[in-house]
Amino acid sequence: MIEYATDWRTAGACLTADPDLFFPIAVGTVASKEVARALRICAACPVRQQCLDFAMRTREPVGIWGGTTPEQRARELRARNRAARSTWQETRETLAS
Repeated sequence: MIEYATDWRTAGACLTADPDLFFPIAVGTVASKEVARALRICAACPVRQQCLDFAMRTREPVGIWGGTTPEQRARELRARNRAARSTWQETRETLAS
């Protein structure tokens, strides 16, 4: 049987939830409550890691993915980029010596 990259989506805990919950447009307390509800759904999701991997790979700028907010994913991407630059710098310095 062929497995496609999107097969994980059919097993998501969010499948029966209101999609708007994962893409809140409200601000303040209303948005915080929606985000908290979405994160609770994600916490029990069997494909949470696949969802997060997808969001990180595609650099999803909005929505709750894999139990993370856009801000959390942006911070993680920045940290990964800093680590990659640091490793590259160390490699260059080693090669130069």
